[in-house]
Amino acid sequence: MPLKKINPTKTNSWKELDNHFKQIKDVEMKTLFKGDKNRKETFSLNFDEFDIDFSKNRITEKTLKHLLDLANETELKDAIEKYFIGDKINETEGRAVLHTALRNQDGKSVFVDGKDVIPEVKETLKKIELFTNQVVNGEFKGYTGKKITDVVNIGIGGSDLGPRMVVESLHFYKNHLNTHFVSNIDGDHVTEILKNLDRETTLFVIVSKTFTTQETLTNAETIKKWFLETATENDIQYNFVAVSTNLEKVKGFGIAENNIFTMWDWVGGRYSLWSAVGLTISLAIGYPNFDAFLKGANQMDDHFRNTPFEKNVPVVLALISIWYNNFFGTESEVVIPYTQYLEKLAPFLQQLSMESNGKSVDRNGEKVTYQTGNIIWGNSGTNVQHAFMQLVHQGTKIIPVDFIGFEESLYGNTDHHQKLMANFYAQAEALYAGKTVEEVHLDMKFKGDTDKINQLLPFKVFEGNRPSNAILIKKLSPKNLGALIAMYEHKTFVQGVIWNIYSFDQFGVELGKELANKFLE
Repeated sequence: MPLKKINPTKTNSWKELDNHFKQIKDVEMKTLFKGDKNRKETFSLNFDEFDIDFSKNRITEKTLKHLLDLANETELKDAIEKYFIGDKINETEGRAVLHTALRNQDGKSVFVDGKDVIPEVKETLKKIELFTNQVVNGEFKGYTGKKITDVVNIGIGGSDLGPRMVVESLHFYKNHLNTHFVSNIDGDHVTEILKNLDRETTLFVIVSKTFTTQETLTNAETIKKWFLETATENDIQYNFVAVSTNLEKVKGFGIAENNIFTMWDWVGGRYSLWSAVGLTISLAIGYPNFDAFLKGANQMDDHFRNTPFEKNVPVVLALISIWYNNFFGTESEVVIPYTQYLEKLAPFLQQLSMESNGKSVDRNGEKVTYQTGNIIWGNSGTNVQHAFMQLVHQGTKIIPVDFIGFEESLYGNTDHHQKLMANFYAQAEALYAGKTVEEVHLDMKFKGDTDKINQLLPFKVFEGNRPSNAILIKKLSPKNLGALIAMYEHKTFVQGVIWNIYSFDQFGVELGKELANKFLE
């Protein structure tokens, strides 16, 4: 069954939110905290090793009630169930949306067109496990009989961003294999990657659902040509594998049938890292860690599917995002993980959110009259504090922030980690509290800058009242990263449901491709 088609702006809850916004849009969060000593506890959620503090938002319990009413009026519960059971909610492409089935742990059947897809998923995972172990243990060898030392992932979009982000994020857990990624059609990119590789000990993983993607195939052909400078066509079977649905084209490239990992059309590219597209992840960190990564995502799936909305982490985060985007008119959100490992998280979330919800036509085929997709951006803390945080603190825009922090550092450097986390807490506090004229005046007087007070005082004032969520996680592990990514996937889904748009097609990607081919001709 398709998703229901409900214009959110026509609901009673939207009207209530509009009226409520006019009443509280200028309310100071400091006033809200003074009026409720338990505010932090009231506006916090827990999930496994996650603590989410959303108290530093311009919301009240009444705001949350109206937002929850909006979720109910737009039939979110019905949409979530259709999402998980394999209904064709990607209606414009006639497909189910079942990346959740790829990390299904209970083994219960999930049907697409009357066929249970779980046995195929488990078979593919078993194949990934077997192949990973063979490569990591040195049993799978290159064409001259030498063990594999390097893995090159050749893909673009979801076939690159997801695996690359996860591999870099979980670098602490990597094994002896060196992992590289080729995505851009820029010839300089692939040339730089190949410069330091040994043909005899490098495994190439070509990831393309149709095996026709221009960037991926161009790079694959260039690499194949380089490989054949010392090897033969028959040797391709030893150093190349593919993730694709197009068996004939893959075999035509020279890849052995046993080295082809299947995909399904009910998995969108930006959600595909949980499938065989994640083969490079498994090779980089070992299958047990890849399995833990899937389990973490599955735990978040269960939480999202079964938890009441008021305690549901992805639902609450999505509703807060809608509150800012559609009522405050914020348009953008910044994501700041306080770990260098997650440097690639923001670009990954850009694709996840902006490719999904960058739509201006609703599920009825009509032009929307309200804002939909958010602009997502960010980088790692504390680097951002010496870059764009000036705009977030003192600029003219309200920019909601997700701060992501970890209680434990992976290498146990206490001194560094305490300083890192002091900044994590300080930034959220500074955005919320700001710095008043009186505080600036007193501070400058204390420092002996009395003669400069009149000149500098206006420039040192911080308005504060700027919103943020603090997502504190026990430590960066494969399981917790899986849950974090799934959390943002479900947040994106909730937004799309409420905005009455289709989040799983991406026709906007196609026009540029078509025109590029015309210019190429």
